[in-house]
Amino acid sequence: MQKLISSLKTLSSRQSPNFSTNLFSTSSRSVPSPAFVQRHRSCKFASTTGDFKTITMASSATGKLPAVIEDGLGKKYWIKFKKEWTEALYTPFVIALAAGNLKLDTFRDYISQDVVQKLCIRYEMAEECADDDDAKLGIAELRKNVLKELKMHDSSGDVNTQKPDIIACGMLYWLSLMTVWGFSLPKDITPNAATVKYTDFLLAMASGKVDGIKAPGKLATPFEKTKLAAYTIGAMTPCMRLYAFLGKELQTLVDPNEGVHPYQKWIDNYSSDAFQAAALQTEDLLETLSVSLTGEELDIIEKLYFHAMKLEIEFFLAQPLAQKIVVPLSKEHNPTEKCLLLFSDFDLTCTVVDSSAILAEIAIITAPKSDQNQSGTQLARMSSADLRNTWGELSKDYTEEYEQCIDSILHSDKEDKFNYLGLRAALENLSDFEKKANLRVIESGVLKGINADDIKRAGGRLILHDGCTNFFQNAVKNEKLNKNINILSYCWCGDLIRSAFSSVGLDDGTIHANELVFEDSISTGEIVKKIESPIDKVQVFTKILQNSCNDKKTLTIYIGDSVGDLLCLLEADVGIVIGSSASLRRVGNHFGVSFVPLFPSLVAKQKQVSDESMPGWKGLSGVLYTVSSWTEIHSFILGV
Repeated sequence: MQKLISSLKTLSSRQSPNFSTNLFSTSSRSVPSPAFVQRHRSCKFASTTGDFKTITMASSATGKLPAVIEDGLGKKYWIKFKKEWTEALYTPFVIALAAGNLKLDTFRDYISQDVVQKLCIRYEMAEECADDDDAKLGIAELRKNVLKELKMHDSSGDVNTQKPDIIACGMLYWLSLMTVWGFSLPKDITPNAATVKYTDFLLAMASGKVDGIKAPGKLATPFEKTKLAAYTIGAMTPCMRLYAFLGKELQTLVDPNEGVHPYQKWIDNYSSDAFQAAALQTEDLLETLSVSLTGEELDIIEKLYFHAMKLEIEFFLAQPLAQKIVVPLSKEHNPTEKCLLLFSDFDLTCTVVDSSAILAEIAIITAPKSDQNQSGTQLARMSSADLRNTWGELSKDYTEEYEQCIDSILHSDKEDKFNYLGLRAALENLSDFEKKANLRVIESGVLKGINADDIKRAGGRLILHDGCTNFFQNAVKNEKLNKNINILSYCWCGDLIRSAFSSVGLDDGTIHANELVFEDSISTGEIVKKIESPIDKVQVFTKILQNSCNDKKTLTIYIGDSVGDLLCLLEADVGIVIGSSASLRRVGNHFGVSFVPLFPSLVAKQKQVSDESMPGWKGLSGVLYTVSSWTEIHSFILGV
């Protein structure tokens, strides 16, 4: 099948569409380009020559990307809307389903609602509209396969083959599922609000009620028919891909040593080669039907895809769960009895770029040229050329000595089990190294002459990781949480952090970092040292913990990305590692630290839930939880 690959590659990148005002508006927000490039994750100092290594993040919650059509719309949209399918993975319904302790009544209601949701779509409507013979054949094959499976598994023989109003969005085996769990489909199903919303949306697609397109039977040209077919398949594709993804993810968590999973049939269905192939076939159809569409029409398909994905999430969230669930943490939070202590690192945990690179770039850009005269009222400064060279040497020396320091830590015998005290003693050496490195920076004068206003402006434009700002905004605004939020950072300038979080609502007391010394708003090059090392950071962490929520039970969560965060991560009840720092894992593994993906860990926790009790979280367990995005953190702590 022919694909319009070249046109897809020319599409401009857009933010997630907003359907709250106009479902089919083609307007979008532009994404600002990063002001500074990324630096190597293991280094505190960043080069200002432009030779930076990017930070690669896992492509899914468990590090896998589904097999989608290379360079096609399906792959493009799936990658772009990672936030949405990650949220689906972390919904309470999916967590309980994966754990196998989802209440049968909830599952029965879900199946009933899913039947209503899927029976509303008419594949043959898209088939009639398709102008391409291959597309017609593909849609017809999908429809016939669904009918064949339903008829094969229907013990009552009530499948109406004369009215093929069924989409293959996960319903290949729903009749057999009725038999497996010992219940039949109710004769009268009252769809809930989420189901109605979803079915109304899909029916609108199949009826041609998109952007002024005429209804089927009145379409004037073959192109209009093809466009309607593309819109319809575009609205159906994310459902197929999402269920194929969930099936694969949940199948990897099934432990045969625990006996037969109560919902193994459901998992087998969506992880099957047949369903994975059906998802790919649907994406292939979307590719074929979209060949002749304009950029504006492709934008509409993208919006339909996004909206359908959001409706699937709402559908999962709408399922009534009369049981205890480990997510979100905030659901079980009683503010009169408990206090949530939330800690986070800043550089590369929250930011795309290390703050040292930003401060160096400001200093270099604002420094005088070599032939410029400096007035007597100004602090004597190096020229921009000399400053760049000096910074380059500092960066080079830091990188080499940092790696040597890490190697010296790993020189001892590897621990057979978690050894916190041994790790802390080893990190004393790293702490000494960090303090000497800071002293060299001060003595070099590279931070001298920076204007405070320039720092604040740079902080306000600082690019944070997707979802970071939203997480802190929602955490601060959540009045149901009795919380204490703190940012702990090696950053040389707390003003930079405060400016970056100016719109979030974090007050000065929550920012714990070093500070530059200013005279008349101009930096002297000196640093007020507050947190320079892993030992300093964990001491501040402990002090805050001791002075907070003394009359309440506390739950501490620390989010970090580097070796400097290890001690705090381990002492917290829940230590969350974001990103993929090689040095962090090397050092942690050497001292018996286990790094486990968060989602499988939550499923394991859910298996321990009973009607009477919930599993707890406890620090110094030697286990750290890994995530690839702030969406996972938000979904886990605050919910979807």
